[in-house]
Amino acid sequence: MLAAVLLLALPFCTAKLASSYAGSTLVDSYPPPGATNAPAVNAYYFPDGSQVGYAGPTPTGAEPAAIVTAIPFSKVENAYPLSRPNSADGANPNFNVMRQWGNLAPMYSVESFGLPDASPIIPEGCGLNAVHLLMRHGARYPTSDSGSSHFASKIHAAASKEGFNVTGDLKFLATWKYKLGAEILTPFGRDSLFSNGVAFRYRYGNLLNAFTDLPVFRTTSEDRMLDSALNFAAGFFGIRTYETDYHQEIIIEENNFNNTLAPYDVCPNVNTEDVGNFGGIQSKKWADIYLKHARKRLQPMIQGFNLTTSRLVDMQELCAYEVIASFTRSSWISDIRQTVALGYSKFCGLFTEKEWEGYEYYVDLNFWYSSGPGNPTAAAQGLGYVQELVSRLTHTPINVWNSSTNGTLNSNNITFPLNQPIYVDATHDTVISSIVTTLNFTSLAATGPLPTDHIPPHRSHQSYIASQIASFSSQLVAQVLSCPASEEPTHIRFLLNDGVVPLTGICGCTEDPNGLCALPSFISAMHERIGQIDYAHDCFVNYTMPDPDNIIDGRYPS
Repeated sequence: MLAAVLLLALPFCTAKLASSYAGSTLVDSYPPPGATNAPAVNAYYFPDGSQVGYAGPTPTGAEPAAIVTAIPFSKVENAYPLSRPNSADGANPNFNVMRQWGNLAPMYSVESFGLPDASPIIPEGCGLNAVHLLMRHGARYPTSDSGSSHFASKIHAAASKEGFNVTGDLKFLATWKYKLGAEILTPFGRDSLFSNGVAFRYRYGNLLNAFTDLPVFRTTSEDRMLDSALNFAAGFFGIRTYETDYHQEIIIEENNFNNTLAPYDVCPNVNTEDVGNFGGIQSKKWADIYLKHARKRLQPMIQGFNLTTSRLVDMQELCAYEVIASFTRSSWISDIRQTVALGYSKFCGLFTEKEWEGYEYYVDLNFWYSSGPGNPTAAAQGLGYVQELVSRLTHTPINVWNSSTNGTLNSNNITFPLNQPIYVDATHDTVISSIVTTLNFTSLAATGPLPTDHIPPHRSHQSYIASQIASFSSQLVAQVLSCPASEEPTHIRFLLNDGVVPLTGICGCTEDPNGLCALPSFISAMHERIGQIDYAHDCFVNYTMPDPDNIIDGRYPS
């Protein structure tokens, strides 16, 4: 049956997009002739954000002024216009504090996941048929109940009492103010998604010529999610035409609403303390170790306030958020010497390189044991998206509803089309972590489970690093390729933040220097993987957390 489905799909996969030889007189045209964009259709199937609602909290922060401390013409990787902070032990040009921020790091290109000769560029002899993009939202302010905001309220309360005093490197806390917003995108977050849209157009724009109707891109209803999707679309389509060049589908993100881009809302065990928050439990064990010397060094500089391990972690997070937020925090007009603008943070320089490496590993532990291979709910959370991916790859409607897939939206070929050459879905960091677990990218789990009492030796060879998987604006791209010279003409491969992911852990995918896997083999393996995941058990059964050494694929041990 599967072979028959694939044969039906091949004409679409191998069709030429447009003639590209020299002297061609074919004219590319987009939007395609006859594409529907009727207001009545849009209002019914694609309501805008004000109609969908459920935007979540939307407090804003102060306006940007990074130019006070940032050098706007000095690009730091893709983090322009942010300033690159230094650690407490000097300005080592080979050490990048921003790389140590885990899921709070700006997205950077990963050189290799174990395929040193592979490139994001399409392999020679292959042509591009389709692309599937799963992206994380851009840089945001802290969440409403974040440690950063709690730290601010606690330090404020302490400062109002007698006996509070700060000296040395912590003297700035005497006048420090917390001016971060909550939940919504920062200006840098908007910029990065717009830039990603432009870059994606440069990379994959030619696929637009294969559309027969307007594309449907998906996101969730949260404010930062919708803004990320719209900024990406504005960069991809162009600011003047993007609103009419595609359909933006907004899926409600709220408890008890099925949504493959926010699957934790229908998986109760994700929200339990001992299972869903197991990463927090494991990472705290490590925080008590790696921050021991920082506490001894910094506590004498502050009286009337206890620098617990969790508060030191909050201070490290504040470094990331203040840099990413990028706005003026003090009256620089009255005294330029006292200026401290976000885009820069004094919290960054409080910690040594070793302590920043400890923080990065702290985040790795949190992700591995909460939404990655070390948590029994991870594969179940990613199941719905993988079912959608297989449906799209085979052009076959979903007919089994046993996960977070949305029966209303996914059973309609208008809101869930199966013939698009380009798919774009916006989601969250933990969801990307869960989905790569469901996809069974065993190369990312090769060095796990992760110990909680030390960073594994040869850190550069550690396979699971959160900043490489789920940073702000992170991108997981599936390329569907036609390679006529191969025994099997149609292949798939995955890029995670520009790094080609080996697929040799997936049944039927052989070793390939370019990360290619024959599409029929990949689809067959995904059907098998889907059948292995017990969604009902892993999400709903009341169980205690099993031995973490026995979990490396995101499922409850059989």
